[in-house]
Amino acid sequence: MEVAKPRSVSPWREAWRRYRRHKLALAGLIVLVAMFAAVLIGPVFWKVAINDIDFSARLTPPNWQHPFGTDDLGQDLLARMMYGGRISLAVGLAAMGMSILVGVTIGSISGMARGSVDAALMWLTDLFLSLPQLPLLLLLIYLFRESLKSVFGPEVGMFILIVLVIGGFRWMPVARLVRAQFFSLREKEFVEAARALGASTMRQVVRHILPNALGPVIVAGTIDVAAAIIAESTLSFLGLGFPPDVPTWGRILFDAKDQIDIAAFWALFPGAAIFFTVLAINFVGDGLRDALDPRRVM
Repeated sequence: MEVAKPRSVSPWREAWRRYRRHKLALAGLIVLVAMFAAVLIGPVFWKVAINDIDFSARLTPPNWQHPFGTDDLGQDLLARMMYGGRISLAVGLAAMGMSILVGVTIGSISGMARGSVDAALMWLTDLFLSLPQLPLLLLLIYLFRESLKSVFGPEVGMFILIVLVIGGFRWMPVARLVRAQFFSLREKEFVEAARALGASTMRQVVRHILPNALGPVIVAGTIDVAAAIIAESTLSFLGLGFPPDVPTWGRILFDAKDQIDIAAFWALFPGAAIFFTVLAINFVGDGLRDALDPRRVM
């Protein structure tokens, strides 16, 4: 009698199976996909311009014509929320990409090097970790925003500056995480075998060590997206983010603060968008941590 061979399951399929068992992570993924779909596809169906002014409809509560109401200039808040969501999410993803790139590079070099190189890179990492982030964010934006605006324009210039500043202060945890992973993986048998077969250090890193260290990095990246969205919203709320005519979620909150007693809905919708997006990203990060951790039984 022929014995049936056990069916092989790919690592990514197994990770997806484990992820689906995390109910909050699955719900967070659904919310996140819905949020992205709303800000990307929503303007195709809701064609109201973000800067159309109608003083006769100023501070109108939510209704069929304006589902999220209007601001003090009569501008439609739903249209501005969808436009601002693109910028807030783009800032989060771009800052995450920058922090991952810098963190993986520094962590990889430090994890493979020994002696003075490792000590110097970790000293640099500890230095950045000890800096007060919010005051430095405010200072750097105050110093460089006008020069970047003059070169790239007000919207693109502020986008580049905010991404560089936020991403520049989020790479340190990733670097320390990658370094720790490299310290563990570089002594494993498969890396020792590759080294014995004459593999160069770069090949060991790219082919054998880094792919096995990506699980924790992906989890850290999802958390960085949430942190970047909060940082951008904080800067916009303080009036140091994008220009007033660029309605990010934080900027809409900033504009709503003086009318919150008579038009609470104006602040409610951008605040809820930030809250649910960050909460969903954190749940997704928890689910990825459980799904990509081979030591966790699910």
